[in-house]
Amino acid sequence: MNTSLISSQTVELISLLTRQKLRKEDISPPMLFLAGLVTVLVGVIYADGTVGAEETQRLSTTMTALIPANNSLRQLVKPMVKAVRYQEVYKKMHELLALTSCFSEEEKLLLISFGYQMSAADGTMDDREKGYLILIGNTLEIDSRYLAVLEASFSSQAISDTAALAEVHSLLDPARFQSLDSLFVRAASHIIEYLPEKPKQQSNPKHSVSSYQELQKFQEYQKQLDRVCGQLHLTLLEGSDRSVFSRTLTEEVTKISRNLQSQRFRVAVVGEFSKGKSTLLNALLGEEIQPVRDIPCSGTVTILKYGSQRRVICRYKDGREEEISPAQYQEKASISEEAALGSCEDEIINSEIKEIVFEHPELELCRNGVEIIDSPGLNEQAERTAVTQQVLKTADAVIFLTHAQNALTEKERELLLYLKKELNYGNKEGASNIFMVVNFFDLLRREESRQQVRKRVERIVTSQNLIAGENRIHFISAQSALEAILAGNENDDYLKSFQGFTDSVEKFLTVERGAIALQQSASGMKQIIDTGCDELTQYREMLEGKLTVSEADKAKIFEQIAEVSGRDVKIRLLANKLREESVGEAIESWNEWVKILPHRLATKSNKWTSKYSHIWSQDKLIRDYANQFVLELTQEIDVWSDQKLHFILKEKIETLDFKIKEEFYAIRQEFQEFDRRLNTSLVTQFNNLGIAKNMGGIGIGGSGIASSINPDIGGPGGFLGGLGLGGLVAAGLLFFAGLGIIPVILGGLAAGGGGAFGLGMLDVDGIHNQIKQKICELGFEKFGESAESIFEKVQQRIIAVFADRADANSDAMSKAISLWESLLEQQEKRDRQNQAECEAQKVWLAEKRRELEQVQNQIEAILNQSDR
Repeated sequence: MNTSLISSQTVELISLLTRQKLRKEDISPPMLFLAGLVTVLVGVIYADGTVGAEETQRLSTTMTALIPANNSLRQLVKPMVKAVRYQEVYKKMHELLALTSCFSEEEKLLLISFGYQMSAADGTMDDREKGYLILIGNTLEIDSRYLAVLEASFSSQAISDTAALAEVHSLLDPARFQSLDSLFVRAASHIIEYLPEKPKQQSNPKHSVSSYQELQKFQEYQKQLDRVCGQLHLTLLEGSDRSVFSRTLTEEVTKISRNLQSQRFRVAVVGEFSKGKSTLLNALLGEEIQPVRDIPCSGTVTILKYGSQRRVICRYKDGREEEISPAQYQEKASISEEAALGSCEDEIINSEIKEIVFEHPELELCRNGVEIIDSPGLNEQAERTAVTQQVLKTADAVIFLTHAQNALTEKERELLLYLKKELNYGNKEGASNIFMVVNFFDLLRREESRQQVRKRVERIVTSQNLIAGENRIHFISAQSALEAILAGNENDDYLKSFQGFTDSVEKFLTVERGAIALQQSASGMKQIIDTGCDELTQYREMLEGKLTVSEADKAKIFEQIAEVSGRDVKIRLLANKLREESVGEAIESWNEWVKILPHRLATKSNKWTSKYSHIWSQDKLIRDYANQFVLELTQEIDVWSDQKLHFILKEKIETLDFKIKEEFYAIRQEFQEFDRRLNTSLVTQFNNLGIAKNMGGIGIGGSGIASSINPDIGGPGGFLGGLGLGGLVAAGLLFFAGLGIIPVILGGLAAGGGGAFGLGMLDVDGIHNQIKQKICELGFEKFGESAESIFEKVQQRIIAVFADRADANSDAMSKAISLWESLLEQQEKRDRQNQAECEAQKVWLAEKRRELEQVQNQIEAILNQSDR
């Protein structure tokens, strides 16, 4: 709900309905929804000219179910009903539009759902009531198919449009409303109960490469866990409304639920051009989607994912989004043939496109929770390498392609070493999430040649410890497999080999990624349940008189809340101070490094080689050396970041961590003192909440499973795995004056009359050295001009490291304050209750404990089932 869209007319109308003089800032989303809801329900009641007892009872029941007894919104219901009735607001569609102007599609659908429920309250839906609801639906621009689903659902009729039913289920999923007030969650949960079961999607066997049964099972376990998460949320929500559970518990459950819903496996396909990358993607998808040419053609990052309908979304660097046709996708996803055959730097740099998202309902792999990322390529151009580096950060698995007739060239081996470093966060062990695909295996006609290639590939991978795990190397023909898939030839040998490859990827994703993610989410939920049980015990002891927070204790708690707030401020001030020191030391180190950089790269240039001739292909030779200059520069800055900057940050972060631990120790000491005197369990609750956050994968960027099970990715500890600043440098060089550094070098050579270094055939080394020297001179010149903007990116990374640490600390401090406040609220509530109320409350506490235990058992059952 976008409350910034509330107009003066809306403020005036809400003031009239509530009989209060309100300002815009006084109007909350629940108040707006309640006003709209009362208007629609009263309108349905009066639509047929009669007011039945069933309808008035339904109105009362609805309000009781949605609004807790102690909520101030309860007091607004009567004046709203009275005002809507006497002012006949329900007849004035322009006023209903004013009330709902800031509603989202799902909030409008939720609103009218209660109208259909009210219409069926007396057992039949009157035609006048249905007509009124259709008028409202048209006014609010609700899809007529959704209205038909609601009418059929509340009148117990069959629903033929199963796609519309599935969409209504999705739009009214209670998880969509968890960021709003609990009233919305209750409302959505209430309506969902009356809808027929969500229809299961049918797959199209024509496009199936595999049944992906293991991925289907994992998705089902994930959904089951999220449903249990929803049950836990409702239980905690009710307890929070009664001031028994701390608000932090519902917040943490919401975060875990969001994490479960957003998680997708992300698989990146990388490699040099002409290795069959696009054909492999088409074979994975079972359809010719990716453009295929014998030249490098991937000009941007393309994400292939499941969608309810086939569509292509183009996302631009300025934040715009545009839906384009599949034909336009083929065009936009490729670089031009002219650029591909020559230089593609300018075209990629000047492109406005950030990424292209291809959604499709029939891509079996994507239907089962996998997003495929088609990267622009590596080692083809320095510019495209920089784009692909960002793709790897959230990838769960990487499929690396090589050509069977020239498998694992020297450049490819260097690339694999780079991938291993990036995916292992600096560790030296083999990467378990790299799958090597040796493509075009059908071109090797002799069995002897095939055996030789197998042995060569396996020897290189083993000797350099590049890949770890079973079934990580596969020999296939993507083209033959694709043809067999499209022809429905299930007995094709190449299709069987391809299915062996997809099976191994599926097993890795579900067993080595998915199982860990499920365990972490489940563990987070268990810690929250443990804390909830502790809070129930704490309140029961208050009711029984075994635990009493005295006035002196209350005063002490208020002191502690103030102290915790002060500790948070101290940590933030220290983080800012250490951040500034880090930036200062980094600037000094950077400047020293830049001074010696020309000499280091000039020395390295002596080892540059090229397959191009200075006589027949001088332009390509220059371009080749310019590419090597950029790659060497990128590697150099990675070395600086991993050694110099890493040391600077490590020292400062350790100082900050030590201080944070000191503050946490002091908070635990105060909790322990209360636990000792009052027999509370505040230390355990505080510890459990911290574990729940970590185990739930909360607050982690990215939607990939990898982001959930590697909490250091992009997080406060991420720098320990290598900052990867080489990519930042490449990005800085990319956007210098709107051009890449390579065309700038070429332009500088032409302007300086260095476009031709002579045709001498005797002193070949001399001519090559002249070219290298000139490239280094121009490269350093342009690097110097953009060095400031490059270091700004380094500085931003440093700032993010300290900001993440400070934010994590603030979150923990907030949890501590929440526990103190919960203890006070429980005691205040106990002080207001008489003996009879206390006994009733004990019964309620026992019921909530049973509910938590049931959720715990359900979690265990899901985990046991997933382990089989």
